[in-house]
Amino acid sequence: MSYECLLYETKDRVATLTLNRPDRLNALGGTLREDLTAGLMRAIDDPDVRVIVITGAGKGFCAGGDVKAMQDANQAGRGRPLMERVAPSRDRTVLLMRDSPKPLIAAVNGAAAGAGMNLALACDIRLASSAARFSQAFVRRGLHPDWGGTYFLPRVVGMAKACEMIFTGQILDAEEARHLGIVSAVHPPERLLPATYELATKIALGPPIAIRLARRALYRNADADLQSSLEFETFAQNICADTEDAREGIRAFVEKREPTFSGR
Repeated sequence: MSYECLLYETKDRVATLTLNRPDRLNALGGTLREDLTAGLMRAIDDPDVRVIVITGAGKGFCAGGDVKAMQDANQAGRGRPLMERVAPSRDRTVLLMRDSPKPLIAAVNGAAAGAGMNLALACDIRLASSAARFSQAFVRRGLHPDWGGTYFLPRVVGMAKACEMIFTGQILDAEEARHLGIVSAVHPPERLLPATYELATKIALGPPIAIRLARRALYRNADADLQSSLEFETFAQNICADTEDAREGIRAFVEKREPTFSGR
């Protein structure tokens, strides 16, 4: 299966989705939104894939909405309310990422602006190139954040900093983003993908059932009270304890070797 604006490849149980509109810094125009959703669904449905990596082709990660396409549509009289135009596909993609049973890692290789930054925030883990830049650029275009920005950003950087970034369109370099917890690590450009694959492969070697349930618990419990969080942990632990992976993990510990997890 091929895509017009997305490169898709798998290796060592890791699926890599590369946004592929480098001439537009991978702005979310053309068929990119639809291709990204289709690629995510493909990776989620593939039993041989355990981790999903999202990155960008060329110098940018994702420049957000295709502003030139918006202007062309307005000049041609094709402009419609933004919600009517993009919300269904946008929301489907963001919800698909949040509900994914498999971890998502963003390898932010360059500019991540507006919706592009929020696409990265929708991933579980973010690594950045030293060339990466982050901004909530919407205000500079007279627009409102979308792709979950008002949901994800304050949960990562706190409400005050989220307000500052959204109200001003402030641009952060990679080290500033790391300091704020937007990314976990910053690497030289040539080391970003190797470092990302090292992390992705390490996760992919883990027990997929336990990781899937832990991911679900982390997001569910972020907005839950302690009692219901403890109850869900017990529910998830009971499921994990009854798996072949748990038995293999215990055997491997006793036998002083690395476990081989089968996902059963």
